Amino acid sequence: MEDVSFAYNGQNILSQVNLTVFQDDFIGIIGPNGGGKTTLLKLILGLLIPDTGKIKVMGGTARKASSLIGYVPQNIHINNSFPITALDVVLMGKLNTRSRFRKNTRQDKKDALEMLERLSVQNIAGQRIGELSGGQRQRIFIARALMTTPRLLLLDEPTASIDTKGQTTFYRLLEVLNKEVAIIVVSHDLLVISNYVKSVACVNKGLHYHPHEDITGDMLETMYSCSVEDLCRVQLLAHGRPDKRTDHVNS
Repeated sequence: MEDVSFAYNGQNILSQVNLTVFQDDFIGIIGPNGGGKTTLLKLILGLLIPDTGKIKVMGGTARKASSLIGYVPQNIHINNSFPITALDVVLMGKLNTRSRFRKNTRQDKKDALEMLERLSVQNIAGQRIGELSGGQRQRIFIARALMTTPRLLLLDEPTASIDTKGQTTFYRLLEVLNKEVAIIVVSHDLLVISNYVKSVACVNKGLHYHPHEDITGDMLETMYSCSVEDLCRVQLLAHGRPDKRTDHVNS
C-alpha cells in the first residue's frame, strides 16, 4: 500500500497509509473502533477501491490476487439452527464464484478432512456449526479460508468470542500457520498479540508501524490506550509535540 487514502460519504476513513507485507510476516493490526482497521483489510482484499494511492498484492491488483488471500471476517452470520456441519462449512472454501453449480468432488472432501485434522478439529467434522464453541468455530472458518492454499491470511478480530485460555491456543496455531502463509490479524487484545506477532501496525486514520524489537505489552498499552477522537501519542512523539489530550488529532 502506497499513500492510500479512502473516504466514505465524505468522511475520511484512512489517510496516506503505507504498508509493505512480506511472505513470512505476522502483523498485528491494532487501533480504536472506527479507526479504519476493517477498511484496511477490505482494501487489501479488493472489496474497496482507494480514492488515492496504490495497492499491489503479489505484483497485481488486489482483485486479481483475491484467490491467493484467505479471509475470516469479524462477523460471520450463520444461522445456528441451520443443519450445516463443520465439514460443509470447510468445503465452502472450494466453491468458485465463476462456477456456482460445481459440486464438491471426493478429492475436495478428502482435502477438507485433512485441513480439519491439521487444525486439530477433525473430531467435530460431523457436528452442526451451531453446536460448536467460539474457538472451534474460528478454527473451522480458518480451515475454510485455507482451502484455496492462500499466500496471505487476513483475520478480523478472530478471538472476540474465545476465552483467555482459548486465545493463547489460537495464537499458537497462527504461529504454526505462519510458517507457510503471511498473516495479518486485527485485534484489541494488545497484551496477547504482543507475545506472538512479529510486528504491529496501529491504524487510526493513518498507520504507525512497529517492528518486533519495539513490541511489548506495556508499550502497546501505554501508547495506544486511546479512542478514535483522542490524540495519538506516537504521532506526537514523531512531531516532537507534548502529550496534551486536549488536542484532538488522529494518528
